[in-house]
Amino acid sequence: MVGNHLEYCDRRFYELTVPIAPLETLHTGSRWAEGPVWIADGGYLIWSDIPNNRMLRWVPDLGVGVYRINANYSNGNTRDREGRLVSCEHGGRRVTRTEWDGRITVLADRYDGRRLNAPNDVVVKSDGSIWFTDPTYGILSDYEGFKAPQEQDGCYVFRLDPVTGDLRVVADDFVKPNGLAFSPDESILYVADSGATHDDNGPHHIRAFAVGDDGRLSRPRVFAEVSPGVPDGFRVDVEGNVWTSARDGVLCYAPDGALLGKILIPQMVSNLTFGGVRRNQLFITATSTLYTLNLGIAGAGRA
Repeated sequence: MVGNHLEYCDRRFYELTVPIAPLETLHTGSRWAEGPVWIADGGYLIWSDIPNNRMLRWVPDLGVGVYRINANYSNGNTRDREGRLVSCEHGGRRVTRTEWDGRITVLADRYDGRRLNAPNDVVVKSDGSIWFTDPTYGILSDYEGFKAPQEQDGCYVFRLDPVTGDLRVVADDFVKPNGLAFSPDESILYVADSGATHDDNGPHHIRAFAVGDDGRLSRPRVFAEVSPGVPDGFRVDVEGNVWTSARDGVLCYAPDGALLGKILIPQMVSNLTFGGVRRNQLFITATSTLYTLNLGIAGAGRA
């Protein structure tokens, strides 16, 4: 243990962290915070407060304000290759894009003629394709959406071509597919299965898939078993280390699956993302609170 918020399991974690950097609280007051996304060209962070049906925005030196009310119980957020906000909405059971003029475009809300479950998390590949998970959390009760029957035969991982509108299932054997992220070179797709939230014997791991040039996934394997709790959202740094949520904090795994260390958080962590001017600032949504911590490494991808 170093300090009161960093736990080291491997010496490699020393190079990824800054032991003297404090864990800072930026905001509290959410009911369940999720889906942080850094808007680099604006210099601010947006995240979802699902049960309060709103999205919040944090601006350095100015603080927090409401970004969007009546947000359709949005959950995960990301940006497309043109910088537009892409969101998973529990309320509408759909994936949407916010256009530059503020209009909302529905990208996907049905598969095989039936409504999606409740899209949860989303990432965009460098070719513009949109990948998202579709568990049932948003239709299980009226707390994070609207209670409704499941219309899909399972909980799938989808790939969407936003140009043609082609929506295909790329993985169909998950219990509760949740967070997802690509490796820096996009050769690997990591997907969390948080099925243990509703079954003590259910999965609580992150799986890894090889990504083909045609967008198909192959060679699935369990990358890491996350405990305590389940993996929800996670992100990857420029060296391919995976930073994932857990019940008591953020776990960091090397590309070879070794647990390097942990950031201890006072509340159960849901999601995280990299941001800041140098992309070495980790933003963490945990139950009611938004935390941040400066690291010794930057996040992969673009903001």
